[in-house]
Amino acid sequence: MCGMPQQPPVRSSPARPQRPDASMSLITNVMDHSLDDGYAEAAARKKSAGEGGLPKTLRAKLGLAAGLVLAALVVTVGAAQARVAAPVVAKERQELIDRIDAETEAADKLEGDVDKLRDEVGARQRAALRSSGGGSEADLVGMVSGATAVHGPGVRLVVNDAKEAGGGGGGNNPRETAGFSDTGRVRDRDMQRVVNGLWASGAEAVSINGQRLTALSAIRAAGDAILVDNKPLVPPYTVLAVGDGERLSTRFQNGADGLYLHALEENFGIRATISTQGDVRLPAAPSVIVRTARPNAGKTEKGTS
Repeated sequence: MCGMPQQPPVRSSPARPQRPDASMSLITNVMDHSLDDGYAEAAARKKSAGEGGLPKTLRAKLGLAAGLVLAALVVTVGAAQARVAAPVVAKERQELIDRIDAETEAADKLEGDVDKLRDEVGARQRAALRSSGGGSEADLVGMVSGATAVHGPGVRLVVNDAKEAGGGGGGNNPRETAGFSDTGRVRDRDMQRVVNGLWASGAEAVSINGQRLTALSAIRAAGDAILVDNKPLVPPYTVLAVGDGERLSTRFQNGADGLYLHALEENFGIRATISTQGDVRLPAAPSVIVRTARPNAGKTEKGTS
């Protein structure tokens, strides 16, 4: 049987599938060769030369061991010293606390003795005043000077710092001329203006936080604390004033110092409340010592000034 010669079948090799990231050749090259060839070659050369890794020679091993022992020794000595020093530090701290407590107790005792002596001196001064002046005139002088405890109708004014005593704002700054910072803290000059405003409004006797004010009283500052006759006060500041309650309250709030206090409320958040009282009780001043003024020896004739 003859026929046409048959050609062997031709098999074409299948096409290699194309990579999905073929279009991103630059990024692919960076990812595949993240380590520079020079670095890779240097690492291989060092590895083949026996370098890198742990030391191979006995001397190097001894040096490494000595370094580790020295580091461990330093850490151990430091821990031991800290453990030994801890009781000493705690003992010194406790001794310091005990000294502070003892000195505080002594200071409180001395302050109590001073208060007792002040009360005794005040009582003797009032007795001498009554014996020299006599009668109602001596009582009037004692009330006006602050040497005698008084009571009567009046007002109760409570002034307190702002809830968050921080930076205040507002274009109208009532403290600008006084040189105060823009804060919600009550300052000594604020209390000075409040007290002077009450005196000007008709108050006959004034006290702050139970401390009677006289003509010789001083309201000052020591840091952020307000001092009245060198005694520190803490907020809120309760000001009691004896006088015609309704009239005193109205005149104060409508006066310059009352408006000043209202401006502090509006611009700095300082809190203030005023109320009339049917009976206000004020203690006597601790001591009233006059060092400069002297009584007039002669009597002034009527009609002369």
